[in-house]
Amino acid sequence: MLNETKTKETIEREIEALRAHPGILADHQIRHLAQTQGMIDPFLEKQTRDGVISYGLSSYGYDARCSDEFMIFTNVDNAIVDPKNFSSQSFVERKTNVCVIPPNSFVLTRTVEYFRIPRDVLVVCLGKSTYARCGLIVNVTPLEPGWEGHVTLEISNTTPLPAKVYAHEGVAQFLFFKGSTPCEVSYADRKGKYMGQKGVTLPRL
Repeated sequence: MLNETKTKETIEREIEALRAHPGILADHQIRHLAQTQGMIDPFLEKQTRDGVISYGLSSYGYDARCSDEFMIFTNVDNAIVDPKNFSSQSFVERKTNVCVIPPNSFVLTRTVEYFRIPRDVLVVCLGKSTYARCGLIVNVTPLEPGWEGHVTLEISNTTPLPAKVYAHEGVAQFLFFKGSTPCEVSYADRKGKYMGQKGVTLPRL
């Protein structure tokens, strides 16, 4: 049964626009991919903002939430951070609705949402301005075509003071860029090491 607010012709035009025009995806295009291909799960069609840091569908992107799973960086053992031989002992795990990041430190968390990226779409992530204005920087590498999983987020506290991060509220905006054609080799095709990751995922070699 068709959505009562849309005609069959409107839906067909949206599908054709997705196929024909590369560039950043608008809200209705993101909604279509979320509903038909499960690109974002769970998916919220409207932004929620009352009393919280906003999350949900925006004009040209999607504001994702961070989960209540946090790994707080610590260096009590004076370890060396080595991306080729990373030790989980460098982190303290916490499950909490409010995570306090120590001064000049960082935490790893993940998105509440599970993403499934089409093979003709590339996703870029930017931190929310509310956190950026507090000196908290969110870093995520691009989500490649064909990748799927929870997104591991790194949140740096650049201030000399402890800083709070709120679980189940907006943390970063994801922008979706459609290519002119599907890529020849997707992340899934080359069996990328972070394919299908769930929970907070540490560096892998």
